[in-house]
Amino acid sequence: MNKTKSEPLVIERTYSAPVEVVWKAITNPDDMKRWYFALVNFKPEVGCEFSFVVAHEGVTYDHRCKVTEVIPLRKIAYTWRYEGQPGDSLVTWELFPEGGGTRLRLTHEGLETFPALPAYARKNFEEGWTDFLGRMLPDFLAGKNPRADEQA
Repeated sequence: MNKTKSEPLVIERTYSAPVEVVWKAITNPDDMKRWYFALVNFKPEVGCEFSFVVAHEGVTYDHRCKVTEVIPLRKIAYTWRYEGQPGDSLVTWELFPEGGGTRLRLTHEGLETFPALPAYARKNFEEGWTDFLGRMLPDFLAGKNPRADEQA
């Protein structure tokens, strides 16, 4: 089956925190595990390969990623794929100073390369990224620990 390229998933949010603070939240592994995922071997450096595992509804998803671009305080991008599954995607985080705050644009492209199964449906990615950027990250930036219940 020949899959056609789909529109990238793009989500933007603005936070009342300076770029430096948001950059640290999206690139510092200790910060990231409090609102995002516990990334294994992550460094915000081009060529860095890292992984993380998520269990959802009895299925384990082994994510394998590689940093492809870093512009400090502005942009970080990494490939995103699943061990043992076809498909390759790219996640790009871009930061823009806006007033005293920061606008973050997340782009996830290549979703159409994943298996045509309900678990990899675009709406799942939309819901996940919306939750991370609309709830988890703002809570973290406000001084809360959104994943505290999962780390107990």
